[in-house]
Amino acid sequence: MAKAKTAGEKLNGTTETIETAFKNGTEALKTNFDKAVKGYDQMLGFSKDTVEAYVKAANVAGKGAETLHNEIYAYSKQSIEDSIAAAKAVMASKSAHEAFELQTGFAKSAFEAYVSQLTKLSELMTATSKETFAPIQGRVQAWVDVVQSARAA
Repeated sequence: MAKAKTAGEKLNGTTETIETAFKNGTEALKTNFDKAVKGYDQMLGFSKDTVEAYVKAANVAGKGAETLHNEIYAYSKQSIEDSIAAAKAVMASKSAHEAFELQTGFAKSAFEAYVSQLTKLSELMTATSKETFAPIQGRVQAWVDVVQSARAA
């Protein structure tokens, strides 16, 4: 015949089950907490790197804007000086034919300078744009890496 368990044996078995469940729960909590802290650290690092990338991009954009401003200012100043000199030359001309020749030469050189300046500004803007977005480009891949790392953990 099967021997009936005593109250002490039943209590002892229940106590062991509770202790095992408590131990497993504690280990699971610790493991998940460690994963959460690791994920938080990764996100914090990602955010810090992203802010640094945006600061670099802003600095490059600011320097690029300053360079463009200086180029436009220098061109405008030179253009005004050239216009004044051409106007003086036209006013000092001895004949209508000479004035026409001077004005035609000025118009041709002014147009060539304008096209040259537009090309230069376009190249500066393209270079500034590339340099501005360079620090930010890697942040998308870094985000993918952070997400995949968090999923794997």
